[in-house]
Amino acid sequence: MNGAGPPAIAGHWRVDSHGQRVSSSAIKRSASVEGTERLGGAFAPALQVGDVVTLSGPLGAGKTRFVSGLVHVLSPGSRVRSPSFTLVNEVPGRVPVYHMDLYRLDHTRDIESLGLEEYAELGALVVEWGERLPAAWLEEALRVTLTPAAVPAGDLTAPEPERMIRAEAVRGRGLELLAAWCELPEVW
Repeated sequence: MNGAGPPAIAGHWRVDSHGQRVSSSAIKRSASVEGTERLGGAFAPALQVGDVVTLSGPLGAGKTRFVSGLVHVLSPGSRVRSPSFTLVNEVPGRVPVYHMDLYRLDHTRDIESLGLEEYAELGALVVEWGERLPAAWLEEALRVTLTPAAVPAGDLTAPEPERMIRAEAVRGRGLELLAAWCELPEVW
């Protein structure tokens, strides 16, 4: 940033008890798995080395599909697999992506032992179950939450549920990433 203050963001701002803007969010919608991947791909050019993007949402919400779209733009031909058991998958590319999954880690010391600083010096961190990151890592992150719409139980003929995909940021680079997010179309 150029020191002129936070970027202009068309979204919803939260205000603290002193009337100061403390975070902003913007929502996108995806009607399909392919739409979620396209959204990830459209967002990919905004990423730089050192960026942190967290992904939250229930199992099956589309977190890995979002990463797949993002990675395919930054590293065409790369295959994306969920890092649930490996914890970190490295994807070389224009901006290397370190795709992490913290689902199985419960303690801050386990997460800190992954070497987050080293990965951030080499590429962008894209972290599933990112809400488990230590608070200091969330401060300048873009936090993306995927929420699928409910499908009636047992209805096998129901269309794929639409996903609401909310991005929010508090400060610094996270706000710059949110500004790029806001430039994208709302529906995917």
